[in-house]
Amino acid sequence: MARSRYKILENEVPHFLTCTVVRWLPLFSQPSLAEIVLNSLTFLQKEKRIALYAYVLMENHLHLVASSGELSKEIGDFKSFTARVIIDHMEATGMYALLREMQIAKLGHKKDRQYQCWQEGSHPQAIEGKSMMRQKIEYIHYYNPVRRGYINDPTDWRYSSARNYAGQKELIPITTEW
Repeated sequence: MARSRYKILENEVPHFLTCTVVRWLPLFSQPSLAEIVLNSLTFLQKEKRIALYAYVLMENHLHLVASSGELSKEIGDFKSFTARVIIDHMEATGMYALLREMQIAKLGHKKDRQYQCWQEGSHPQAIEGKSMMRQKIEYIHYYNPVRRGYINDPTDWRYSSARNYAGQKELIPITTEW
């Protein structure tokens, strides 16, 4: 598989990013695996390694808008860390069918590991102004769980920042000032 042409060229500028599970496996339909991703995002926010403006975690991918002085590195570290913890958890809890799928999906050049959790790349798109920021946040909140028919109101999706923007009790902190 060819590497993505999409690159983060302007650090500190918010970017819309997508992290996709290999083979679109529904890992995050397991609350324990979703919690690993959310805890990692919370850590990055608290440690001021990223500014997180919006997110939605679906069963097989994560959309987020974030910025950082080293966004590419932080997203790479995030994916590496969460993959390791997810795989360790799956091994410990006997999720062997999913692990086998992740083993089959592992790219040939990744010889240092038995499994691959995330697809390569994050398809970063620089946010070019408030209008684009609103459009990406709307896409994250509405065109994922609502359009897929899982819910009618974006604030009903547990793994989303829609509640943060609605002034409701949040699952993880985000930065709403942009």
